[in-house]
Amino acid sequence: MIEQKAENTKKNKTVLTKLILIVFGMFGFGFALVPLYDVFCDITGLNGKTNETAASYSASGVDTSRTVNVQFISRMSQGIPWKFEPIQREITVHPGEVKFVTFYAKNESDRAIVGQAVPSVSPGLAAAYFQKIECFCFTQQPLKSNEEVEMGLQFYVDPELPEDISTVTLSYTLYDVTGKVDS
Repeated sequence: MIEQKAENTKKNKTVLTKLILIVFGMFGFGFALVPLYDVFCDITGLNGKTNETAASYSASGVDTSRTVNVQFISRMSQGIPWKFEPIQREITVHPGEVKFVTFYAKNESDRAIVGQAVPSVSPGLAAAYFQKIECFCFTQQPLKSNEEVEMGLQFYVDPELPEDISTVTLSYTLYDVTGKVDS
């Protein structure tokens, strides 16, 4: 009886050790998912991320034989008291054609706030073909209380955009980065 109890205790410790190792393994895997996801998205082009720095205009010409609808969507992260919206919600472009659009922003709070717009393109495959030459999203946007501004976006859709993509949606999410201002 005592031997069986000792054997059960030993088995319980083995099971407990294995469970603890599994928990730590799962915890570590959870942390590894973010960089693994980024690598996967970079390889497959499914992330919807656009260029984070200005692109130079390098299109080989304008493809007037086709058009692409470009839609603009704006969102605000929770708690940022701004009005933020595209002046034009949709435009039609020829691939390779440079276009300029503006977004309106107003700080509706009683304090200065620094905003940062983060872009995303849908479908994700189109992100590699959406080239921003000039964008308010490249820098943080400080606005004083009740200050308003129109912010510009100059872009082109690369003529190499796959033929089956006829609509591209550019979405901006605006975040309050007041405590994290670039130096």
